[in-house]
Amino acid sequence: MSYLEITQDEPAEATDGVWLTCIECGETFAPFEGIRYTCDDCDGLLEVRYADLPTFEDFGDEASAFHGGVWRYSAALPFDTGVTLPEGNTPLHEVPRLEAEVGVERLRVKHEGMNPTGSFKDRGMTVGVRVAQEVGVDRLACASTGNTSAALSAYGSRAGLEVLVLLPEGKVAAGKIAQASLHGAHILEVDGNFDRCLDIVQNLADRGEAYLLNSLNPFRLEGQKTIGLEIMEQFRDEEGHFPDRIVLPVGNAGNTAALYKCFRELEASGAIDAEDVPKLTGVQAEGSAPMVEAIEKGWDHVERWADVETIATAIRIGNPVNAPKALPGIRETDGTAVAVSDDEITDAQRTLAEEGVGVEPASATSIAGLRKLREEGEIGADESVVCLTTGHLLKDPDAAVAAGTEPEPVPDDTDKVLEHLRS
Repeated sequence: MSYLEITQDEPAEATDGVWLTCIECGETFAPFEGIRYTCDDCDGLLEVRYADLPTFEDFGDEASAFHGGVWRYSAALPFDTGVTLPEGNTPLHEVPRLEAEVGVERLRVKHEGMNPTGSFKDRGMTVGVRVAQEVGVDRLACASTGNTSAALSAYGSRAGLEVLVLLPEGKVAAGKIAQASLHGAHILEVDGNFDRCLDIVQNLADRGEAYLLNSLNPFRLEGQKTIGLEIMEQFRDEEGHFPDRIVLPVGNAGNTAALYKCFRELEASGAIDAEDVPKLTGVQAEGSAPMVEAIEKGWDHVERWADVETIATAIRIGNPVNAPKALPGIRETDGTAVAVSDDEITDAQRTLAEEGVGVEPASATSIAGLRKLREEGEIGADESVVCLTTGHLLKDPDAAVAAGTEPEPVPDDTDKVLEHLRS
């Protein structure tokens, strides 16, 4: 069975119509009996599967939903509700000046920085921490470039569970460390990059010392796929059709994988047709672009980058663990991937801010990538595009200050202030 086939006969291991399937060998596993992150047989990535796939009509309307946001989509998730703050239901901004500058038919910005802890990671954690409760663990752990640690710390604290986070020393924005610290996480700064932190956390998880809640955990991506459900509904309701393309930042490639799963499920349920599936277009920083390299060279895998560096700290990742799910997502939707410079990222961050949308640098890569692909003719003027922004402006206050205007000292006198403004 191919990874692309989202439907299969319900196996004996299923619990209430939910099970895990290996995307490499097709082996199936019970979802909550024991803890596993990869296949027992071949170590391939696992994907959550369902006996029944819902259509849009199964989600009801926002006003009648119990929690709204992510859990409005419980028919597409393993549980009816989870550990919630709540999360989801983020805005789809109009950006008219940027739309005119880029020159596309329609441009909207899905701002995931408006989640409770300021990033899309909350969507994954509301599901992932609920699963942790189901399997009966008492310590949660993650490696992080910042946003994962903030989200896990908040949701773990909400659930009354111990949280351990490993961060690359000196490489995480202050706003994110502050969140993890205030929510009471046990924070370890590792003398190494994010990928080494993840290696250690995986080792701890393998030894039964913690429950891993990085996006290697397939349940994390179930929450994140609701980004796609919201985009499709919001765009359809406000624009009268589905978007042609979704442009998004790529770090560990979890969102790319999650959105692709969302679209495969919607198509399999009959909610959308094949031609309605948006082209998934990934954007990375030039100093951290293993996914772009794999797309450009036609590889079916990524080569790990040992040294990565970019102002976009949230996607400073050299070994995206979800590449086996994300690469087919880009290719099968006729999408592409592109790398952008730090200067292009900062300029895009400023441009979004001029529209009133405040994002951290990694988020702005989607705008920078859209600009670049329009200039190269890869994206057409007739396309309707959604750019995903993943984290709030205040996640990285130092970067915001560096990109913004400088304060100007003035005397303590109204006339002198006016004189300064007129000069």
